Amino acid sequence: MTKGPDAFRTISEASDELGVPQHVLRFWETKFSFIRPMKRAGGRRFYRPQDLEVLRGVRGLLHDQGYTIKGVQRLHKEQGLSRLVSAAGGDAEAVATLEAELAAEAQLQQRLPLDEPATVQGPRRGGGPLEPAARTRLLSVLEDIEAAKTRLDAILAQPQAGE
Repeated sequence: MTKGPDAFRTISEASDELGVPQHVLRFWETKFSFIRPMKRAGGRRFYRPQDLEVLRGVRGLLHDQGYTIKGVQRLHKEQGLSRLVSAAGGDAEAVATLEAELAAEAQLQQRLPLDEPATVQGPRRGGGPLEPAARTRLLSVLEDIEAAKTRLDAILAQPQAGE
Protein backbone atom coordinates (compact mmCIF):
# COMPACT_ATOMS: atom_id res chain seq x y z
CA MET A 1 0.00 0.00 0.00
CA THR A 2 1.40 3.41 -0.94
CA LYS A 3 0.92 6.56 1.06
CA GLY A 4 -0.96 9.56 -0.19
CA PRO A 5 0.88 12.71 -1.27
CA ASP A 6 0.02 14.51 1.98
CA ALA A 7 1.10 11.68 4.28
CA PHE A 8 4.10 12.07 6.53
CA ARG A 9 7.18 10.03 5.64
CA THR A 10 9.57 8.20 7.93
CA ILE A 11 13.26 8.84 7.49
CA SER A 12 13.65 5.63 5.50
CA GLU A 13 10.80 6.59 3.18
CA ALA A 14 12.20 10.12 2.78
CA SER A 15 15.64 8.66 2.12
CA ASP A 16 14.30 6.36 -0.60
CA GLU A 17 12.20 9.12 -2.16
CA LEU A 18 15.12 11.56 -2.27
CA GLY A 19 17.82 9.05 -3.18
CA VAL A 20 19.94 10.15 -0.22
CA PRO A 21 21.14 7.91 2.65
CA GLN A 22 19.44 8.36 6.03
CA HIS A 23 22.65 9.51 7.70
CA VAL A 24 22.87 12.36 5.18
CA LEU A 25 19.39 13.56 6.14
CA ARG A 26 20.40 13.52 9.81
CA PHE A 27 23.62 15.39 8.96
CA TRP A 28 21.70 18.03 7.01
CA GLU A 29 19.54 18.62 10.10
CA THR A 30 22.70 19.63 11.97
CA LYS A 31 23.84 22.00 9.21
CA PHE A 32 20.57 23.59 8.12
CA SER A 33 18.35 25.08 10.83
CA PHE A 34 15.39 25.12 8.44
CA ILE A 35 15.32 21.30 8.19
CA ARG A 36 13.07 20.42 11.11
CA PRO A 37 11.16 17.15 10.71
CA MET A 38 8.56 16.42 13.34
CA LYS A 39 9.94 14.17 16.05
CA ARG A 40 7.90 11.83 18.15
CA ALA A 41 8.69 9.72 21.19
CA GLY A 42 12.13 8.20 20.96
CA GLY A 43 13.23 10.80 18.44
CA ARG A 44 11.53 9.14 15.47
CA ARG A 45 11.43 11.57 12.56
CA PHE A 46 8.44 12.25 10.35
CA TYR A 47 8.84 14.40 7.25
CA ARG A 48 5.92 16.49 6.03
CA PRO A 49 5.43 17.10 2.31
CA GLN A 50 6.86 20.62 2.83
CA ASP A 51 9.97 19.13 4.44
CA LEU A 52 10.47 16.90 1.41
CA GLU A 53 10.18 19.90 -0.93
CA VAL A 54 12.90 21.69 1.03
CA LEU A 55 15.09 18.58 1.11
CA ARG A 56 14.72 18.17 -2.66
CA GLY A 57 15.91 21.76 -3.04
CA VAL A 58 18.89 21.22 -0.75
CA ARG A 59 19.80 17.99 -2.54
CA GLY A 60 19.53 19.72 -5.92
CA LEU A 61 21.71 22.63 -4.84
CA LEU A 62 24.36 20.44 -3.21
CA HIS A 63 24.45 17.48 -5.60
CA ASP A 64 23.33 18.89 -8.95
CA GLN A 65 24.35 22.55 -8.90
CA GLY A 66 27.58 22.18 -6.93
CA TYR A 67 26.75 24.45 -4.00
CA THR A 68 28.65 24.03 -0.75
CA ILE A 69 26.90 23.73 2.60
CA LYS A 70 27.90 27.32 3.41
CA GLY A 71 26.58 28.39 0.01
CA VAL A 72 23.17 26.84 0.69
CA GLN A 73 23.13 28.43 4.16
CA ARG A 74 23.90 31.82 2.63
CA LEU A 75 21.27 31.37 -0.07
CA HIS A 76 18.68 30.54 2.58
CA LYS A 77 19.66 33.55 4.67
CA GLU A 78 19.50 35.92 1.71
CA GLN A 79 16.55 34.52 -0.26
CA GLY A 80 14.59 32.21 2.04
CA LEU A 81 13.11 28.75 1.71
CA SER A 82 11.20 29.58 -1.45
CA ARG A 83 14.46 29.87 -3.37
CA LEU A 84 15.65 26.51 -2.07
CA VAL A 85 12.44 24.82 -3.12
CA SER A 86 12.37 26.45 -6.54
CA ALA A 87 15.94 25.23 -7.11
CA ALA A 88 14.53 21.70 -7.32
CA GLY A 89 11.53 22.75 -9.40
CA GLY A 90 9.27 22.29 -6.39
CA ASP A 91 6.16 24.13 -5.34
CA ALA A 92 7.38 27.14 -3.37
CA GLU A 93 3.82 27.88 -2.18
CA ALA A 94 3.76 24.51 -0.42
CA VAL A 95 6.50 25.78 1.87
CA ALA A 96 4.56 28.77 3.21
CA THR A 97 3.33 26.73 6.18
CA LEU A 98 6.85 25.58 6.98
CA GLU A 99 8.14 29.17 6.86
CA ALA A 100 5.36 30.22 9.25
CA GLU A 101 6.31 27.40 11.64
CA LEU A 102 9.97 28.43 11.56
CA ALA A 103 8.99 32.04 12.27
CA ALA A 104 6.84 30.87 15.21
CA GLU A 105 9.77 28.84 16.50
CA ALA A 106 12.03 31.89 16.29
CA GLN A 107 9.48 33.85 18.32
CA LEU A 108 9.37 31.04 20.85
CA GLN A 109 13.15 31.13 21.21
CA GLN A 110 12.94 34.87 21.86
CA ARG A 111 10.37 34.27 24.60
CA LEU A 112 12.35 31.42 26.18
CA PRO A 113 16.04 32.03 25.50
CA LEU A 114 18.14 28.91 25.89
CA ASP A 115 20.53 30.51 28.35
CA GLU A 116 17.79 31.51 30.80
CA PRO A 117 16.00 28.83 32.82
CA ALA A 118 12.26 28.74 32.33
CA THR A 119 10.12 28.72 35.43
CA VAL A 120 6.69 27.25 35.88
CA GLN A 121 4.01 29.18 37.70
CA GLY A 122 1.28 27.28 39.48
CA PRO A 123 0.92 23.93 41.13
CA ARG A 124 4.35 22.53 40.29
CA ARG A 125 6.22 21.82 43.50
CA GLY A 126 9.34 23.87 43.94
CA GLY A 127 8.40 26.38 41.24
CA GLY A 128 12.10 26.72 40.35
CA PRO A 129 13.84 26.41 37.02
CA LEU A 130 12.96 23.46 34.81
CA GLU A 131 15.52 20.76 34.24
CA PRO A 132 16.93 20.83 30.69
CA ALA A 133 15.19 17.58 29.68
CA ALA A 134 11.80 18.81 30.94
CA ARG A 135 12.31 22.16 29.22
CA THR A 136 13.17 20.41 25.95
CA ARG A 137 10.02 18.26 26.19
CA LEU A 138 7.86 21.30 26.90
CA LEU A 139 9.36 23.25 24.01
CA SER A 140 8.75 20.28 21.72
CA VAL A 141 5.10 20.08 22.79
CA LEU A 142 4.70 23.84 22.37
CA GLU A 143 6.21 23.64 18.87
CA ASP A 144 3.77 20.85 17.95
CA ILE A 145 0.83 22.89 19.24
CA GLU A 146 1.95 26.02 17.39
CA ALA A 147 2.50 23.99 14.20
CA ALA A 148 -1.00 22.54 14.50
CA LYS A 149 -2.42 26.03 15.03
CA THR A 150 -0.59 27.29 11.95
CA ARG A 151 -1.99 24.43 9.86
CA LEU A 152 -5.51 25.00 11.22
CA ASP A 153 -5.28 28.72 10.48
CA ALA A 154 -4.20 27.92 6.91
CA ILE A 155 -7.12 25.51 6.48
CA LEU A 156 -9.61 27.99 7.91
CA ALA A 157 -8.31 30.73 5.62
CA GLN A 158 -9.08 28.64 2.51
CA PRO A 159 -12.36 29.46 0.78
CA GLN A 160 -15.05 26.85 1.45
CA ALA A 161 -17.04 25.18 -1.31
CA GLY A 162 -20.13 27.20 -2.17
CA GLU A 163 -18.74 30.52 -0.95
